[in-house]
Amino acid sequence: MAWYARAFTGTSHPGACWESLSGVCVTAVESRPAGQLGTSISPSQRPLGARFKAFVALTKPRIIELLLITTVPVMFLAQQGVPDLKLVFLTCLGGYLSAGGANALNMYIDRDIDALMERTSQRPLVTGMVSPRECLAFGIALAVISTLLFGLAVNWLSAWLSLGALLFYVVVYTMILKRRTSQNIVWGGIAGCLPVLIGWSAVTNSMSWAPVILFLVMFFWTPPHYWPLSMKVKDDYARVGVPMLPVVASNKVVAKQIVIYSWVMVVVSLLLTPLGYTGWFYTAVALLAGGFWLWEAHGLQNRANAEVSGAKLKEMRLFHWSITYVSILFVAVAVDPFLR
Repeated sequence: MAWYARAFTGTSHPGACWESLSGVCVTAVESRPAGQLGTSISPSQRPLGARFKAFVALTKPRIIELLLITTVPVMFLAQQGVPDLKLVFLTCLGGYLSAGGANALNMYIDRDIDALMERTSQRPLVTGMVSPRECLAFGIALAVISTLLFGLAVNWLSAWLSLGALLFYVVVYTMILKRRTSQNIVWGGIAGCLPVLIGWSAVTNSMSWAPVILFLVMFFWTPPHYWPLSMKVKDDYARVGVPMLPVVASNKVVAKQIVIYSWVMVVVSLLLTPLGYTGWFYTAVALLAGGFWLWEAHGLQNRANAEVSGAKLKEMRLFHWSITYVSILFVAVAVDPFLR
């Protein structure tokens, strides 16, 4: 979950995006020729099945899978066993709707640059499968529904955390940080860390150091997870002016930052056990998985220092392992209570 955001400066400024959200202005995207953004066919004239798939795509389901992978295991840790399955379902549903709403609003705001980037050229707003107004209404509806679902069916602490994550992702990351600073993903990634707090609060209706530690694990995980991908597609980001770190800094600098964040992440992940929240199983998994992560991170740094480029840099190895790592670590979080 955990998990995430993308971007750069196209024709519109973040300030203009806020006006767009309130319906005050029309961006340059909407005035582009049909050949650049979708086609002359009205979205409502598209096949119903294709339209349904397009709305699902607006929620970025693959990203939400990662978010839920961090939410559910924390519920097991909070319960110290199997939590109420109805509660798990409602929390997952609320989390999906909330993250889906955030992702839809992200696509609405970033539709100008999505149309110019190869990686995002098939998104529903770019292809014309969904209109900007439909996307905006869809995102707002999901945000409202998810907040009410959490508040009325789970508890209001989880509801406010969920709404906070959504607003942080849409406003702080997408509208303010993404197109202005190379540290965008560092601070913007906070939104993707909040699901661990939501999972804990859903069970306990309170906070504790355990979810805070896991929040910090995800905070330090996000940059070394996303920067390798940004290294791979930095030309795409540079084309639209989004200052991701790999765009404005050398591979050596980026790799050094990845190693620093990786070490802090692994150390923080080991704090759960001395504080009494986990036992030997989690500790063993965290050490082994973290050790392999550090091996990959230092390998990337060595290749970057040797000024290797292109396919030989193998930056995507760390990106793919980062997803495996967080999955393994949080499975250990869920299993550990049964082995103590």
